[in-house]
Amino acid sequence: MDKPTYVRWFTELGVDDVPLVGGKNASLGEMVRELSSQGVRVPNGFAVTAEAYRHTLDRAGAWPRLHRALDGLDAADVEDLARRAQAARDAVQAAALPDELADEIRAAYAKLRAEYGDDVTLAVRSSATAEDLPGASFAGQHESFLNIAGEARLLDAVRLCFVSLFKDRAIAYRAGKGFDHFKVLQSVGVMKMVRSDRGSSGVMFTLDTDSGFRDVVFVTGAWGLGENVVQGTVDPDEFYVFKPTLQAGHRAVLRRKLGGKDVRMVYSQGAGRETTRNVPTSKEDRDRFCLDDADVLELADAGVAIERHYSRKAGCSTPMDIEWAKDGLDGRLYIVQARPETVASRRPLHEVEEVRLHAKAAPLVTGRAVGARVASGRVRVVSNVSELSDFRPGDVLVADTTMPDWGTVMKAAAAVVTNRGGRTCHAAIVARELGIPAVVGCEDATTRMRTGDEVTVSCAEGAVGRVYAGVLPFETTRVDLSTLARPQTRVMVNVGNPDTAFQTALLPTDGVGLARMEFIVAEHIKVHPMALVHPDRVQDPAERDQLLRLAHGHARPADHFVRELAEGVGTIAAAFFPEPVIVRLSDFKTNEYASLLGGRWFEPKEENPMIGFRGASRYAHPAYAEGFALECAAMKRVREDMGLANVRLMIPFCRRVPEAERVLAAMASHGLVRGERGLEVYVMCEIPNNVVQIDAFARLFDGFSIGSNDLTQLVLGVDRDSALVAFDFDERDEGVKAMIAQAVEGARRNGRHVGICGQAPCDHPEMAAWLVELGITSISVTPDTLLGVTRTVLAAEHRLGRAPRAAAKSAP
Repeated sequence: MDKPTYVRWFTELGVDDVPLVGGKNASLGEMVRELSSQGVRVPNGFAVTAEAYRHTLDRAGAWPRLHRALDGLDAADVEDLARRAQAARDAVQAAALPDELADEIRAAYAKLRAEYGDDVTLAVRSSATAEDLPGASFAGQHESFLNIAGEARLLDAVRLCFVSLFKDRAIAYRAGKGFDHFKVLQSVGVMKMVRSDRGSSGVMFTLDTDSGFRDVVFVTGAWGLGENVVQGTVDPDEFYVFKPTLQAGHRAVLRRKLGGKDVRMVYSQGAGRETTRNVPTSKEDRDRFCLDDADVLELADAGVAIERHYSRKAGCSTPMDIEWAKDGLDGRLYIVQARPETVASRRPLHEVEEVRLHAKAAPLVTGRAVGARVASGRVRVVSNVSELSDFRPGDVLVADTTMPDWGTVMKAAAAVVTNRGGRTCHAAIVARELGIPAVVGCEDATTRMRTGDEVTVSCAEGAVGRVYAGVLPFETTRVDLSTLARPQTRVMVNVGNPDTAFQTALLPTDGVGLARMEFIVAEHIKVHPMALVHPDRVQDPAERDQLLRLAHGHARPADHFVRELAEGVGTIAAAFFPEPVIVRLSDFKTNEYASLLGGRWFEPKEENPMIGFRGASRYAHPAYAEGFALECAAMKRVREDMGLANVRLMIPFCRRVPEAERVLAAMASHGLVRGERGLEVYVMCEIPNNVVQIDAFARLFDGFSIGSNDLTQLVLGVDRDSALVAFDFDERDEGVKAMIAQAVEGARRNGRHVGICGQAPCDHPEMAAWLVELGITSISVTPDTLLGVTRTVLAAEHRLGRAPRAAAKSAP
């Protein structure tokens, strides 16, 4: 047979061949040719060219019918679009594959069978010439067919891929993007089917899809074939890997989240066209991750290699959207698609959008937030496709999940809420592209919300998206960071929630002045550390079973605490890397510890926990020493295994110098030695004795952070938890200010860093200006006040004749 005219093997293709074989096939060829030597494994296969599509329609005389169907189309008219799209599909469906094309496909199939065996099955995927481009992903617009075997089924699948160029959703998408329907041609990719029905599969991005933070690889996955993750049929597992430390040799997963993974897609044994089906996932598989750490890191390596290669080809940073599959028979990971990411990577790097919700209530439903916006509208619950015609522009679309066919409706929606799906599902991808908020994976949205109800959908409160009843007021402002200078005084931020870290890191900060460990323990771990060390001492059997379920999959229950705490702190440290992140070790009061799962069996009852068994006094005490050892193990993992040496540790509520010495000795016994591997240890300056003996404390610590909340409480003798005396709590009292001034002077005298992380400069601009005049090293504030405090500090420094530093940093 002469050289094929209509078939090209992946080994013959590269990114410059998009007009010949479409974006998907060109990318597969590029990876096979250029990245195989770097460990990027792609299944072998071939492309049926766009010229084959054109030749098929030419031979059948189909073009006039297509023009009659599509000329003058108004894609906004859903009913007319459906009629015209069906007519276009009928025209292509009637076009038989020419014999010469069919023969070339059969010959290529024979070569694949010779390579992989006669029982090889195929993935047959559409690859349009306008697909997987930097400005248009065409995600889910065209058809793919999995588990294809036999010549007849292969030829049928190729023809159906041609037909899918004229699905309603594809026509509407092209119209919205301004593509000419007759200049977009369809190529088809045919490749060995990875047996992920026996393994797992999913999607990864080489940036965080919500914030646009570019220093992570974000991996999602579930058991079985990958369509469930792409379409949002399942709530997938999620993993993050930090690129800078990965490339420096630190082989550690930054963070992970276990998904529900209720169903898995497997091969169908039927004789019809349906070649796959969903089956329930076993409880054992639901309760474990679909990838181990070695798999996640191998995928991250591949993601970094692919991004680096495409960035070099493009001449600029090019974050990537990559599909992967793990073969359950050979145990290997394969890359089955890669394309430029088209939403988060295109946001302006110098601009920050701030959305503030001014009123809140108990949410109707919660799920995973997509984006960081807020929108209000009337609910429209859609149970099946026939109800889409009732949808009105500005409605909030509520559904079990969304489908690619729903693109026109989603474009008109104020927001989207779904029962199922993760942050890389169809609903999430489309919502990001449209710039509307989406809350996915709510489980019960379609039963808790009713058509016609007014709601507010909020994705501006971290990783948890919330839907509130009624129309709540909110405000959106945009800030151009390139116009905001940086003061000499370091302005840092207080962070407790890892879910908001990447978004917060887009702000112009000098790092984190206070990373609260308590938030991670209370909101993510939820178990008292001593209960995990000694589950036998938890006397309630139901409570004990619950904490053991949370720790399922670990060699020791206590390992759950170490991993979760390390990954929470590590996420914050990575977000602000290489700027310093000052992590305050645990400062729960006994009543707060007792509220954690298992906590009541380990905590005493105190009349005034605010000045009781808290902070440093716990760390070397027999009642908590084993819990403190877990905190130290987690921080050691962050600094050494994850490579995040920008973490500095801080001791809270340290009453006396001998107590400080005991705590430092305990830390050293757990491998955290001040001065080794650059470890700096700070102390909170929040007790009058810290100020009075600041010279003695300065000999033991590298810096101080003034906790104005507790210092005010103890100087004025006001219990800040008591509403009865709240009127007497004022950080601006002259006695409190005298203590703060003495602390700043003492730290500077000893050559130590001194900052403040209390609420005073957030609430009172005049306090921030006064602190600048004192010569404080840093001011750490809440994210919502950071820009305002920065402007206040700049104005104060201007009055003092201090020149600002360079303009604010761009987002990472």
